[in-house]
Amino acid sequence: MIKIQNIYYMLAYAFQILKSDAYSFCETEEFENAADLLAAILEKGVSIQIKKRGLKRDYIESTEVSNYIKGKIDVSESIKNQTIINRQLICNFDNFSMDCYANRILKTTIQLLIKSDIKPYRKKSLRNLLSYFKDVRSLDVKSIKRINWNMKFNKNNQSYQMLISICYLVLNGLIQTTTEGSTKLLNFLDEQSMSRLYEKFILEYYKKHYPELKPAASYVNWALDDGMDNLLPIMKTDITLTYGNNVLIIDAKYYSHTTQVRFDKNTIHSNNLYQIFTYVKNKACSGKNVSGMLLYARTDELIQPESSYVMIGNRINVRTLDLDCDFDVIRRQLNGIIEEFFNNRGDLSV
Repeated sequence: MIKIQNIYYMLAYAFQILKSDAYSFCETEEFENAADLLAAILEKGVSIQIKKRGLKRDYIESTEVSNYIKGKIDVSESIKNQTIINRQLICNFDNFSMDCYANRILKTTIQLLIKSDIKPYRKKSLRNLLSYFKDVRSLDVKSIKRINWNMKFNKNNQSYQMLISICYLVLNGLIQTTTEGSTKLLNFLDEQSMSRLYEKFILEYYKKHYPELKPAASYVNWALDDGMDNLLPIMKTDITLTYGNNVLIIDAKYYSHTTQVRFDKNTIHSNNLYQIFTYVKNKACSGKNVSGMLLYARTDELIQPESSYVMIGNRINVRTLDLDCDFDVIRRQLNGIIEEFFNNRGDLSV
């Protein structure tokens, strides 16, 4: 369905830092599975972080029974636990430590990757990195699905953004709990994680190569007669491309099955079609010439959706993008969409 090497290229568009020389080995090295690829990226990224900036430190709230005042005295707990009898106080204070949440995620991910099906020399490199995390606690594997990924990144910690995103793919896209309650890593990312990466990749590809089309995950306003939009859901596209008066809205879809089957008949996923139709018709009320596209990741199934429809004056296409090929072929497929929707109309010189 997708070449492992292409996952790297997709990640490289999603995170431009992966296009630096430090990660160039990913373009030529053969990876047997997704876990090995992600382990290679994480190993290199953490090594660079340690050498150039050191592991992130943050203020961690701590509580300690002390013989002297440290931070703020917790009077109620001191009385409750009768520590004053021993001339001690319970104090709350901030400790500037490496044992922050982001480092716990990194350590836990590295520990899981070491147990997975990756190259032996890579396991050794990851074990060496763990020595830098000796003062960092691991997260409970059973609570991995409850990890809070809503972290804020700024100029002081932006180098962690890509590292944490790789951890997200490992912990949410590869980890599987067995019937015995233990965990193992799968060889391929799950559908939900690949869907997010697929959508991000296409948007960033067009941002990089076609900035004149103003690629964006933009909002579409409801075309209402009375303006009363309370309780209506927000409409946000995956990718919107705009040039002059022409607009192409793309919904990127990554499914294990590109069509739905009812009564032995293959059809386009109904919710997908309703969604893109709604986006297009509401956007068209702004006076623009709007087209829509459902862009599925191609599967190994015999029936693949390749259709074009005109619905009440607007064209809606259903296409597939083959990811199981050399990346140059993927480029040609994505460029071909631009040529068809903009260049063929004389809007854009590609």
